Amino acid sequence: MEDVHERELVERCRSGDEHAFQELVDRYKDLVFALIARTVQDRSRAEDLAQDVFLRIHRGLPYFRGEARLSTWIYRIVANVCLQEHARRPAAVSFDDERTRAKASPSGPDRQFGDLELRDRLEKAIARLPANYRLLIAAHYLNGVQYEGLADALQLPLGTVKTQLYRAKQQLRRMLETDLK
Repeated sequence: MEDVHERELVERCRSGDEHAFQELVDRYKDLVFALIARTVQDRSRAEDLAQDVFLRIHRGLPYFRGEARLSTWIYRIVANVCLQEHARRPAAVSFDDERTRAKASPSGPDRQFGDLELRDRLEKAIARLPANYRLLIAAHYLNGVQYEGLADALQLPLGTVKTQLYRAKQQLRRMLETDLK
């Protein structure tokens, strides 16, 4: 049923129905922005890149063959935009590096504070991963994109996607363990 609705939406967009394209944007804007925001830390730059993604989607819809799901095709566009952005910009050096700050442990049993602190550490560790790993972690673990969808979108063998996700998790684990010491 979902695939039928997706095909109808694509056909309506191709025929010039602006309401259909707005529906497509509304349907995928959160996914697109979440993936970009995980790889690009500057919110205004992430918004610009999200607009670029939807512009590419609009221009590319006539060429969408429907061999993969629409979400997979959109994810591929997001991946390309993020990787181009990463290649274009030199890596930023932060003077507010969390390794130079004192490590404060939560005092008392305040679980909510501990959860916030853990989430903050995780976000910062993810931000330090290479762009391709950040994209994979964000797509798979935070947005639920399956291995097969990632492989299709990135045009990589399934085993390569699994290996890269494993390496990303290992690197993330090492960073978090180092931060906790």
